Amino acid sequence: MIKIGEIRAALKSLSDGQLQDFIETYRADGRMGVQALVTQAEKRLKKYRQEIARTEQLKRYEKKYGEYAYICGIDEVGRGPLAGPVVAAAVILPKDCQILYINDSKKLTAKKREELYDVIMEQAVAVGIGMRSPARIDEINILQATYEAMREAIGKLNPQPTLLLNDAVTIPEVEIPQIPIIKGDAKSISIGAASIIAKVTRDRLMVEYDRLMPEYEFASNKGYGSAAHIQALKTYGPTPIHRRSFIGHFVGEPDGTEGAEESIFAGK
Repeated sequence: MIKIGEIRAALKSLSDGQLQDFIETYRADGRMGVQALVTQAEKRLKKYRQEIARTEQLKRYEKKYGEYAYICGIDEVGRGPLAGPVVAAAVILPKDCQILYINDSKKLTAKKREELYDVIMEQAVAVGIGMRSPARIDEINILQATYEAMREAIGKLNPQPTLLLNDAVTIPEVEIPQIPIIKGDAKSISIGAASIIAKVTRDRLMVEYDRLMPEYEFASNKGYGSAAHIQALKTYGPTPIHRRSFIGHFVGEPDGTEGAEESIFAGK
């Protein structure tokens, strides 16, 4: 007879899709410890099936517009921070996409976003990323910089999309048909995937900046106006990646670091 410890180890190693076979195999085992494991497996299986149902609901816009060959979800991250670029992502998922747990990136843990980033990058038909620097944000304002980043992301896609599903906005100067969806990152699997790609891309960049400028704690605040970040601004002044149009309440006039900023974001 198989020991309970071995059964427990086997359950731990199973994917969610293998749980039903485990339950059927051990349902008749009278040992209390085994039955506790069966109950655990049943709870996991229930959550797995609920996630499948949620993901299918998340495909409702992709199904509604299924006649379009390449449906692209678009989202951005970084419109609100005091420092760092705004980043947009455009993602075309396969028609038969089976990726689970995609959601608005803000509703996911950092670990889950990183896991899904790798899965999306592997399985997507195409992914495009666009970025605009703090200097460009200051020059044309955050909304216009966001539109530019989105257009850049779209332009990098191969194949080019035949329909855009956007998180809330209609992007100017784009000829591809667009469907703006309020809170789209929680309603469309394509937009949700784009929100994850954009968020992970920007977060990784801010971690790199933290290594160069640790006083501002960019790794934890990602450029947003945390108390520690604002205090660092007042103590050390702005860095080359701060948005001068965003920080007037905390510091004085620009101090001549614009050239350094342009070198950091060369070509963006």
